[in-house]
Amino acid sequence: MNKFMEFLEKILMPVAEKLNNNRYLTALRDGFMVALPLIIFGSIFVVIANLPFLDLLIGEEAYSTYQAALGPASAGTLTIMGLFVIIGIGFKLTEQFEGEGIYGGVVALAGFLILTPQVLEGVSGVVPTASLGAEGMFVGIFTAFVAARLYHFFTKKGWTIKMPPGVPSAVSRSFSALIPITLTLTLFLVIRIIFDITRFDSVQDFVYTLVQAPLMGLGSGLPATIVAVVLIQLFWFFGLHGQIIVNSVFDPIWYALANENLQAFQAGEALPHIVSKQFIDSFIVGMGGSGMTLAVILGIFLIGKSRQMKEMGKLSAPAGIFNVNEPIIFGLPIIMNPLVIIPWLLAPVVVAIFTYFTMVTGIVPPPTGVIVPWTTPTVLNGFLATNSWEGGVLQAVNIVIVLVIWWPFLRLLDKQYYDTEKSEEAAKTKADNENNEKND
Repeated sequence: MNKFMEFLEKILMPVAEKLNNNRYLTALRDGFMVALPLIIFGSIFVVIANLPFLDLLIGEEAYSTYQAALGPASAGTLTIMGLFVIIGIGFKLTEQFEGEGIYGGVVALAGFLILTPQVLEGVSGVVPTASLGAEGMFVGIFTAFVAARLYHFFTKKGWTIKMPPGVPSAVSRSFSALIPITLTLTLFLVIRIIFDITRFDSVQDFVYTLVQAPLMGLGSGLPATIVAVVLIQLFWFFGLHGQIIVNSVFDPIWYALANENLQAFQAGEALPHIVSKQFIDSFIVGMGGSGMTLAVILGIFLIGKSRQMKEMGKLSAPAGIFNVNEPIIFGLPIIMNPLVIIPWLLAPVVVAIFTYFTMVTGIVPPPTGVIVPWTTPTVLNGFLATNSWEGGVLQAVNIVIVLVIWWPFLRLLDKQYYDTEKSEEAAKTKADNENNEKND
């Protein structure tokens, strides 16, 4: 076991270090965080607009009016989520280059809009919302990277307009950004013109056909999902935030898949994907945190005899209910603990496979694409993610599966702690008796 752990540490630690320090992946992660409040806002109103059985209670006509009234909430956030992510990435990456973040954000957005065809069904001057959502996500991400990098390059070269002293700082900064922004957007315009004369018509068509569609096909499959889940668990085992590291790579794919599911759900069509952002967040991470440790806390209450385990259960339970599991990860501990590496790696994989097949067989509907706040408690989380009671039941079943896998290992760990505590008590009692005899 020690040799295996040394081997994993030797392989994983350098990779994780590089991923954590990569400014582009960091900007990607932080860019999604900028968009997250807006995404959650839109998701909440999608849930409210599609409450189960509401059409039966108020009638079809009233239900349609009700949905139309709430529709702009998601149309103005979820449907065009790519725009917020682009601004966030451009802003954060430019900040990492120690530049004016706001200009990095707006030049990334402008570059993306220049590349985006502004024609819809023969009408010019109209930007298709599909290009601003799932289909345009990959173009938007790489546009933000390139735009922020070019803006930084031109600024660093000193190709800026220097205003005399006494000019208000806002005006000075604006003129200083003028030439770098102009050069950056000119290059994007040239790229747009080049693609206009190719068979792809636009950068979006090119990227979606040759890059995004194949990657989404890969990311929506079970094998890639299992690889992602295993990596999350391995990184956490060595004390690294596995979700941040792995999600920075997979999030663009998972969000795009979730957005396609959401569009199908709102149109009343069959959901095209099983795996999506909410598949991971609700049915793996959203059950107590990474590793689904809510089941571990439950097991501690059922099994625990040692004081350490009992206290850890009491301390971890309130946070675990809301999917915060740092207390149990660092307190049990799970990090670098060879006694728990098997259930820690095995349980999420088993649950991912089980969840996938319950959904692919139609027993439980897939997630609708609604982004449920990650602190939503288990069962309610599954209900909201799938818009069905079956989702909540599936989460409950998954908790039982994790508990069964962890049971023998928790018993072993509890016995180890219990025996240690008894030995310490016996040693203390013996020492006290010896001191009493000496005093007598």
